[in-house]
Amino acid sequence: MTRPDNRHDKLTRDNLLDLQDHHLARIESVQGDQRQVWVLTARGHREAKKLLEPKGIRISALRKEEYDPDTGELLGTGYDDHAAAVTSTAAELHRAGIGHRLGFQTEVAHRLGNGYVQRADLVVRAPAAGVPVLLLEIDRRTEDAHDLVHKLRRYWEWGRLLAPDVDKYTADLVRSRPDAMEIIDHEQRLWRRVYPPTGREGLVPLAFVFADTTKAKVDNTVKVLEEAGRRYWAPRRYETYYREAITAKDYSQAVPVVSTSLEQLTEHGADAAVWRRLGRTGEQTLTAALDNPDGDALYRRQAARAEAEEERRKAAEREARRPVCKRCAQKFTDQRWEETTMHSQVPKAGDLSVCGPCHANDSARHDAAAEAARRQAAAPPQPEDDGQEPGKPRRSLFRRRT
Repeated sequence: MTRPDNRHDKLTRDNLLDLQDHHLARIESVQGDQRQVWVLTARGHREAKKLLEPKGIRISALRKEEYDPDTGELLGTGYDDHAAAVTSTAAELHRAGIGHRLGFQTEVAHRLGNGYVQRADLVVRAPAAGVPVLLLEIDRRTEDAHDLVHKLRRYWEWGRLLAPDVDKYTADLVRSRPDAMEIIDHEQRLWRRVYPPTGREGLVPLAFVFADTTKAKVDNTVKVLEEAGRRYWAPRRYETYYREAITAKDYSQAVPVVSTSLEQLTEHGADAAVWRRLGRTGEQTLTAALDNPDGDALYRRQAARAEAEEERRKAAEREARRPVCKRCAQKFTDQRWEETTMHSQVPKAGDLSVCGPCHANDSARHDAAAEAARRQAAAPPQPEDDGQEPGKPRRSLFRRRT
């Protein structure tokens, strides 16, 4: 891990031997292929804590050197093949540029609401490689496939825990309605207080790395994970008005799960197309496997297209209902249509079957006739004609008596 570009391990072995001479490291066990597992001594552990802890780097617990009082054999050689597989996985990730030397943690605890602690074999943080955080479970097929399903369930449950500092309303809502967790933003969940944003939909991604097993066994295990663990890794359909037009999937409540084998990582490299996402066929690179091309981004595009299509359909239907003037056969304008349909404007709309220009002509004729009538009514009466010449005194109609 410290020198991934080295083509041989002589320098590493020389350094370990030097640490051993200074009583800082010792051999814990020897594997079947003659690989040696080295651990820190108590003195080396104290010095490592001084180097790492001020930088915020956690160090594993001290592996005590205890011997059987009768036989003199070293006890508790728990750093076995599983520990070697975990270290090899981290080394392959680091060699591929996924995670720096201090970006790995082992046996990371995740405490559930019922007090159960689910420990991840390995946690890597590699934001520069497009993997802000990844939990890894290393399985040498010593566990039943359904045990891995239970692990997946526990990570899913842990990802749905509320953060301890959420407001009282949110806490009461989730306490009274467990299904309300579906609408709680991830920023208010516990996992966001522990890990950085993943940059993708869903909960913290999980990887299963299988070691010292056959491809057939790996395929069978993956099949069980896909079938029995579907509730935890599978996306759902978006709840939207445009269901028929939306093929995108909602990954917001799912755990992204990928799998590979240590043999593939060793042969091809962790940056190669050796990762398989549950629910997909074929193998991809790690970042491609974690991405959701059929997720939120696709949903936004499809929803925008569906909304635009809906607007066009509504506009076409409205245009088909638009009234036509019975005189000139022209379609009503929006203003005229509104005048003939709104109750507050109908009394002023005149003949509801004619368009705006025809209604304007009717109004003009009506106004002209009304103006003529008004003028006629306001004009003085004309004098009657009595047959006399203008300027002469009018003859009396009555004779004076004498």
